[in-house]
Amino acid sequence: MKAYVSIWRLRFVNGMQYRAAALAGMATQLFFGFVFIMIFAAFYSGSSGGEPISLQDLITYVWLQQVFLSFIMLWFRDQELFDLITSGNIAYELCRPMGLYPHWYSKLMAQRVASAVLRCFPILFITFLLPEPYRMSAPPSWASFFLFLVTLLLGLLVIVSISMLIYISVFWTMSPIGSILMISVAGEFLAGMVIPVPLMPQWLQSIAYALPFRWTADFPFRVYSGHIPVTEAAWGIAIQLLWLAILVIAGQWLMRRALRAVVVQGG
Repeated sequence: MKAYVSIWRLRFVNGMQYRAAALAGMATQLFFGFVFIMIFAAFYSGSSGGEPISLQDLITYVWLQQVFLSFIMLWFRDQELFDLITSGNIAYELCRPMGLYPHWYSKLMAQRVASAVLRCFPILFITFLLPEPYRMSAPPSWASFFLFLVTLLLGLLVIVSISMLIYISVFWTMSPIGSILMISVAGEFLAGMVIPVPLMPQWLQSIAYALPFRWTADFPFRVYSGHIPVTEAAWGIAIQLLWLAILVIAGQWLMRRALRAVVVQGG
């Protein structure tokens, strides 16, 4: 365990060096946040039906997406790991006296946390100072805020577990771009990153609820705003833990199968 903690710490420190990239990312995330909010505000102003989620909760939902984008985006990738698989240099990783799955899991999680730490606090500061209706709201209670932190952390673990399946799939497809596109496009849509889950038609919501993606983004963000009450959030945490266990067990099993058939090229 000390080895994996050391790997996490080293990759985290390395990720904290990219401050210029973080500044550019913050500007981009603020821009897209304003664009999405203006689209939803125009949609709500012309709507005459009932609202499945209030505009203020929706604005908070959008800002949380941008604040914690590094936690929840599936297209966040480590090109080094893809290169190890496709080039045959995976042999060097197999020589290390540690499990490959927890080794890569630690690296991927550290990258996401480092990127989020660099960006989230400045964006949070700005969004709480914006004028209405663009301002981000505070959670309705301390219980909602505490449960949000728990669900956000579990969502991070789930998204890293899903990301591990993308890397493992490359052992068979040898196409990183194909694996990313197949999983990330569908996954981010069903997580509510394009259209918030409450605004989806009922049949599509049923699909989103049956898959693990919405538990990484939609669920924590609606817990924060109070749209999902505290009692329901507690049951949701149990489902997050169940999905985490399923994904980790499946990932380790697939990793073992992939390594049995791995072919290392070279002299």
